[in-house]
Amino acid sequence: MDESGNSGRPRPGPGGTGPGDGPDKGAPGRKEDPGGGILMGRPFGVPVYVAPSWFVVAALITWVFGGQLDRVLPDLGAARYLVALFFAIAFYASVLVHELAHTVAALHYKLPVRRIQLQFFGGVSEIEKESETPGREFVLAFVGPLLSLILAGVFYVPMKFVEAGTVPGVLLGGLMISNLIVAAFNLLPGLPLDGGRMLRAVVWKITGRPMSGTVAAAWVGRALAVITLVGLPLLTHTDVLGSGDREISGMDTVTDALLAAILAAIIWTGAGNSLRMARLREHLPDLQARTLTRRAVPVEAGTPLSEALRRANEAGARALVVVDGTGEPQALVREAAIVGVPEHRRPWVAVGGLAQDLTDGMKVSAELAGEALLDRLKASPATEYLVVEETGEIYGVLSTADVERAFVAAMARPAA
Repeated sequence: MDESGNSGRPRPGPGGTGPGDGPDKGAPGRKEDPGGGILMGRPFGVPVYVAPSWFVVAALITWVFGGQLDRVLPDLGAARYLVALFFAIAFYASVLVHELAHTVAALHYKLPVRRIQLQFFGGVSEIEKESETPGREFVLAFVGPLLSLILAGVFYVPMKFVEAGTVPGVLLGGLMISNLIVAAFNLLPGLPLDGGRMLRAVVWKITGRPMSGTVAAAWVGRALAVITLVGLPLLTHTDVLGSGDREISGMDTVTDALLAAILAAIIWTGAGNSLRMARLREHLPDLQARTLTRRAVPVEAGTPLSEALRRANEAGARALVVVDGTGEPQALVREAAIVGVPEHRRPWVAVGGLAQDLTDGMKVSAELAGEALLDRLKASPATEYLVVEETGEIYGVLSTADVERAFVAAMARPAA
């Protein structure tokens, strides 16, 4: 349903999708936690996780729906909670189908999907890259609500062949209505909902700028958050939702307000994340290995640290590369290790003891930039990387800390 995060950041609503933080790769050079709860399977090769928060929601649905069953089917007794639990599981199975629709569409467009996660207030398909065209973005967002509408129809058809006052009739009716609500909620035209991504695609198509689409859809999303916060409690206390014939208790009022606040907060946060990620994408190409690289001086492994630092200071360099007798790079002296050596001991400590052996993954082309650079660093996590020219000549050393600072700065800059 939504865009952003990377991440593995939570996405609201009964279904969601988005570049699971596409360019927001997290801290460069660090591996992301592949978890997210209990692994349930790998449909289409994509892991599906159930987050711990799902169990809280499942218990809440079981309790609420069980109370409703007591009024509709009083003869069930305590068994009503087993029926309600079945409904909670079936409902989230429908949410999973919604997410699988996003996933299949993403895989069709060659967009990698990191995982699907079922969580509090729904699920999310974490798509790692952004759609290349507004048309694909629209389709990718629309397939989820479309599948929810189809599921509502699937549950509606057998309702015609069962009695309304029976367990099958109540379950089928509840699942039909819940899928209609999922579809309608996700079609609201504001980020991070699917409808927001559809609006973003339309504005992107008209203006030719994805950022314009994101800004428009994100602000509509924030407006929806305010409307949800104020309007949902009002609706539940009027005849609009059919509540006018029952007495509304103080607990009902508190529950409605709490639900509205949670939904509003999720939508507002998701819209803000979408803006932040779009701003990052605009500035991501500014992250260039060549401009972020520190100048380095070559030293042999037996060189005292004090002497190596003296040479670096004279050359105006900020990094040390350990080379063999032929000048071939062998290791990188870790900045953290240098800081950890007291100044009075530096003449007696050889740089070789502070260095990390070079691996192929620690060699980075000076021409890398943007998302390609972040992907390269993520593939081989380290604190420093040797930056080389296409000819293999040493260009310098790239520090993960420098990339992270540039990454944060890019996110903070206003969009053009």
